[in-house]
Amino acid sequence: MTKLRQAIEVATVALAEAGIDSASTDAELLAAHLAGVNRGRLAVIDEPDADFFRRYDELIGARSRRIPLQHLTGSAAFGPLELRVGPGVFIPRPETEALLEWALAQRLPERPVIVDLCTGSGALAIALAAHWPRARVIAVDDDATALDYARSNAEATTVELVQADVTVPGLLAELTGSVDLVVSNPPYIPAGADLEPEVADHDPAHALFGGADGMAVITPIARLAGGWLTPGGLFAVEHDDTTSRKTVETIENTKLFTDITPRRDLAGRPRFVTACRTKEAA
Repeated sequence: MTKLRQAIEVATVALAEAGIDSASTDAELLAAHLAGVNRGRLAVIDEPDADFFRRYDELIGARSRRIPLQHLTGSAAFGPLELRVGPGVFIPRPETEALLEWALAQRLPERPVIVDLCTGSGALAIALAAHWPRARVIAVDDDATALDYARSNAEATTVELVQADVTVPGLLAELTGSVDLVVSNPPYIPAGADLEPEVADHDPAHALFGGADGMAVITPIARLAGGWLTPGGLFAVEHDDTTSRKTVETIENTKLFTDITPRRDLAGRPRFVTACRTKEAA
């Protein structure tokens, strides 16, 4: 067994003892990050030097203290993207890829207008812009730090970034009746929820919590989407796995949507709701 493989096995034990379910994966990903290779090439790289093992021990110590893996590597995978992330921005989750897959499967006009609300790192907006290169994609967030990450991630794209509070009625009134798709992964966790240390201690609370029932941001977003969308335009919003019914009712209460459909993530949990703007105003 090589010294590197031995170090990874020791690291796996340490991470497992720290309560990390993905201990083996994280140990290998951190080694690959330090070596500057893909995880699959760890078995064929030259034996690292002593400085590598010192730095590796430091990373494993940090991960054992439940600092997110993505903060240690500086990046997070999301669908086809590798996004820059770090302290101060919400780390995109695999659960949101189900919403992305739904959006990518929709038929939109040749030059659609797409809005991503609470964009964070820019994950949804950038992925949608890559799929529809002729689209106008507008990404909105009220947090300057998150927008700095989004700006870096979107640098080679045409995504437009807007700093604004999505709970303000009448926001971006110039978009009224002109948008083809609105997507959002907003703050939606009910206050007081029990969270893993990586989330509770390192994701910004502003991007996590949606008030007492998790609906404080979803409700105004549904109204905004209803005003912006063209007749037949599409809306998708992520929610807590306990609030699917509330999200459906919130969208119903606008009286602006039809085909309101609760949907599940890749693990089978209730995760987002989609809807279609009515053909005629209510």
